Amino acid sequence: MTTLVSTTDTVTRDALAVLQPGFTGTTAPDWLLRRVGEGLASVGLFGRNIHSPEQLAALTARLRAERDDVLVAIDEEGGDVTRLEVRSGSSFPGNLALGAVDDVDLTRAVARELGRRLAECGVNLNWAPSADVNSNPGNPVIGVRSFGADTGLVARHTAAYVEGLQAAGVAACTKHFPGHGDTAVDSHHALPRIDVDLDTLHARELVPFRAAVAAGSKAVMSAHILLPALDPTRPATLSPQILTGLLRQELGYEGLIVTDGMEMDAIAGTYGIERGSVLAIAAGADAICVGGGLADEETVLRLRDALVTAVRDGELPEERLADAAARVRALASWTQGVRGAASGPGADEQEGTAPGTGAGIGLVAARRAVTVTGTAGPLDGPAYVAAFTPVANIAVGDETPWGVAAELSRILPGTETGTYGSGSVAPAAEVLRAAGERRIVAVVRDVHRHGWMSEALDEVLRARPDTVVVEMGLPVAPPRGALHVATHGAARVCGVAAAEAITGTGVCLFKERRVSGVSE
Repeated sequence: MTTLVSTTDTVTRDALAVLQPGFTGTTAPDWLLRRVGEGLASVGLFGRNIHSPEQLAALTARLRAERDDVLVAIDEEGGDVTRLEVRSGSSFPGNLALGAVDDVDLTRAVARELGRRLAECGVNLNWAPSADVNSNPGNPVIGVRSFGADTGLVARHTAAYVEGLQAAGVAACTKHFPGHGDTAVDSHHALPRIDVDLDTLHARELVPFRAAVAAGSKAVMSAHILLPALDPTRPATLSPQILTGLLRQELGYEGLIVTDGMEMDAIAGTYGIERGSVLAIAAGADAICVGGGLADEETVLRLRDALVTAVRDGELPEERLADAAARVRALASWTQGVRGAASGPGADEQEGTAPGTGAGIGLVAARRAVTVTGTAGPLDGPAYVAAFTPVANIAVGDETPWGVAAELSRILPGTETGTYGSGSVAPAAEVLRAAGERRIVAVVRDVHRHGWMSEALDEVLRARPDTVVVEMGLPVAPPRGALHVATHGAARVCGVAAAEAITGTGVCLFKERRVSGVSE
């Protein structure tokens, strides 16, 4: 039950100011508008809140009618993690594809065009980019969300992404500090632990964040991970040594520090969201992200009251809460000052293609990221697409379609598809039966991480060596199949580029080049 607090006193308004809550529905509920009027300075959006660009623009306009400088945040990485296009798949490839191309001007242009579209809809804070160095190819939650496994590559593309996004008037929030790439556990489910020494952390994990700070990233998101070399007892989100000592003092960062979602089990399962939020602000965080799973007024009131009570009990210095709230308001002021920066020619025009045709910078980037291995000729008749589908992690979600079937069906009428998961009985036999005489296109995602998928693929290839294999996750496993296509991500445009490569109908170049690891 919430405590009775004033809705007008400074401490209460500061407590509301540091929250970044979510809500359900595609219109702003009355309770949210009321809390914005009382001092809530930020709102987080998720796929459930978005139906169309027009609806989103109306939603953000309604929020700004209540408070003109409200921060409207979103988790829009492009690629596999999209909220703007959650039901159709992203028009932009994700980080791994951009890292595979390794053209920082392209990365900057993609980020700017993504930022332009966000700004047009009234979104001014993007919880992106991911600056994690994906050094563990078995990582269950980062993977293609990282630019790659090479520290220098990740650093230069992180900086370019920050620059492009903020040139469009949208604040970047570089994540997941101090680096979630070397984990084998998803922090949505448990607390990951990275047992490496300080030298390794400074030479690998921290390098992209230094680049982001130098590029002027307006926000940095903390990770719910334990790094004993920095703090043996508390995860980064709750650690004064990491948020204040390392990020503020050693790296010299002065922008907004945002937590990852506080309802994630790495925090909620150990500390609870109220206690966790108090500890996070005390440690140096400035904004509490919550709302992916808990998206109601009661959650906002619980966190508000926990912060107010902690100040009144002397557990949280009032000055620390006031400083956090001031940083939130400073970022809100910056977004007001740059509003409209996204006007003018978009990347579609810059690339010489018509706006709205779908042939803009995102597809250009996706085409450049495709790698093809093999000597088999292109498909020229109806195929059977066998989609081997792993369980999606929470960050990606299972709402967003992926694959090549839709585009192949458009190019090659008569193409059919079937979906096979880890629970499928004899998937290879079923694929062979359903395919009949048609050529098989086997679509996989991180085949190196899923034994059932690898075994099924091997069985299909033994029976049908002319099978085309499309890897839409990390291309770690050796290429196999008569033709092997690596897209470096599962965005909609990656599927389009792959279908073009398979059929020889697009501008994608066949690169006789093998992929030997997590990054090229």
